[in-house]
Parts: sequence; C-alpha cells; structure tokens
Amino acid sequence: MKNLAMDFSVDKENNKIHVKREFAAPVNNVWDAWTKAELLDQWWAPKPYIAKTRSMDFSEGGTWFYAMIGPQGEEHRCRADYQTISPQQSFTGLDAFCDEHWNTNTDFPRTKWDVAFHQDGEYTVVEVVMTYEKLSDLEMIIQMGFKEGFTMALGNLDELLAQHDLK
Repeated sequence: MKNLAMDFSVDKENNKIHVKREFAAPVNNVWDAWTKAELLDQWWAPKPYIAKTRSMDFSEGGTWFYAMIGPQGEEHRCRADYQTISPQQSFTGLDAFCDEHWNTNTDFPRTKWDVAFHQDGEYTVVEVVMTYEKLSDLEMIIQMGFKEGFTMALGNLDELLAQHDLK
C-alpha cells in the first residue's frame, strides 16, 4: 500500500492554513465521514480525546454542535456553522469554540473552513483551507497544537475508512 500524501502549510501573509490529504477510499465514503455525526464522532478528535455530537444539521445555515472530551472527562465545546454545500464536492463553514451554554467563545478566533473533495484514481483528495481574520488568530491556533491534533485526527479517519464500508 502506498503512503498517503499529506501537505500542511501555513501562509502567514494571508492568515491561512492549507492542508491537502489523500485517503484510500472513494469520495462518497470520505464525504460521509466529514458530514455525518455518527462518523465524525469516530475520528474527529485526536486520541486520547473523543468527539461527541450534541446536534448536527448539515445544511446551508445549519450547525454542528460537538464537544471534544478529554481523558479526565473535561469538555471543550465547539460549533461549526455551515455556509455553502456542494454535495460530494465541497462545503464551507465557520468553526468556533463555545462556552458551557454552546455560545461562541469570543476569547478564541473563529476559523473559516473551505473543504473540497475530489477523486484521484482509487484515492480521494481532501483539500482544506482555513482562514483567520488576523495573523495573531492563526498563530494562537498553531500554538494550541492544531497541526499535531488535526494530523492525528486525519490518521483516525484513515483507520475508520479502512475498517468500515461506509455506504
């Protein structure tokens, strides 16, 4: 089996993070893993954390409320507000940390996600561009360990795709 490609780059001039990642699965399986709560909960959090969906409305204008739960039971609440969806091709949204009442926590930056999917032979390539309002927001996310955590989560997705036929 070939090594799956992953590129992670930070564009400080434009306040962006670019991630390009290959998956050994058809685009419909990878799309489902990014857009269905029961699948997201199985891979989204870097171990030993787990993701737990509170509610999800994957539609334009809809919201996914979820928590990253740590090994001692601590909860880090988050939300994703979906903006545009082109089924099996792309979606955009705004991600944010939340307080205990699921309101956006303005002490942390919001991230604009642009996620695109395309088939490349027997592989699916997912390209993610994350945009921040200002450089200090981007730097805060990097300092919080985003690269390491997201890399681990994408590895979890590899395991999920290999274990299950997600049809």
